[in-house]
Amino acid sequence: MIDVTLENFESEVIAASMTQPVLVDFWAPWCGPCKVVGPLLEKLEREYAGRFKLVKIDSDQEQQLAAAFSIRSIPTCILLMNGQPVDGFMGALPEGKIKEFLDKHVPQASPEPEEEAPGEPLLDADPAAQMERLQHAVATDPANDDARFEYVKALLLAGRTDDAKVAFAPVIARTSLVRRFDSLQRLIDALDFAEGTPDLKQAQDEAEARIAANKRDFDARLARARLLMARAAWTEAMDELLEILMRDKTWNEDLARKTYIAILDIIEPPKPKVADGQIPPDDPTVATYRRRLSSVVLS
Repeated sequence: MIDVTLENFESEVIAASMTQPVLVDFWAPWCGPCKVVGPLLEKLEREYAGRFKLVKIDSDQEQQLAAAFSIRSIPTCILLMNGQPVDGFMGALPEGKIKEFLDKHVPQASPEPEEEAPGEPLLDADPAAQMERLQHAVATDPANDDARFEYVKALLLAGRTDDAKVAFAPVIARTSLVRRFDSLQRLIDALDFAEGTPDLKQAQDEAEARIAANKRDFDARLARARLLMARAAWTEAMDELLEILMRDKTWNEDLARKTYIAILDIIEPPKPKVADGQIPPDDPTVATYRRRLSSVVLS
């Protein structure tokens, strides 16, 4: 267990999560439930023997980090992998529930042989085959969050918004806990926003005119970013959101940052399966924009 501050956050959390899952425990000395869950986490870190790394952040002392993760109550635990939050839970869960949470993400102690050969992508090359495979995966294992995320995302990107909403409905209540589900909701919101706009070009022009007149018109910038998301103009949308973050990092309850992260989730391709001990390379665009976000939020 390591105590993390703003000074060592990049090395102990972001960099470390590139090679193993990192569980961040946000706590405070006055928090009673924190004193219950903390020892359980330390016990499980020992039992899991390197399958995940535990770090602790005092939310009172490190308010900038707590704000960056939108911590509203403690204890809150966030799991990071490959530099990004992937899941989390709040409150002092019992040991069994924490194990269930960890086992969804951390490597197995004795992995069974994979059905697919190492190096085979998660998805097939043919879009129709991809969709069919993901639909089957969700139908046979409704608790498979990874498959559901990829399936709903594929439906949204294919323009099948109504079908995506149906597939997303069983997990919509978990958007506050599962970061990638929250990202799907934000893309759905952007698509609904664009669909409810009678004249998209006129709306885009109006937003740009408002921004030109007032660079701190964050509502106009967000509207433009959502319209860009609906057109799959991902990098342009993130550039617009960065303009908000550079001027006000926590505007509207971190709405710009959360929307930016949602885009990263949407555009990041599924990780191919690789041989044990190897780390699949990051998508260059995702890696670049992740670094840009970190430099702005943590500056």
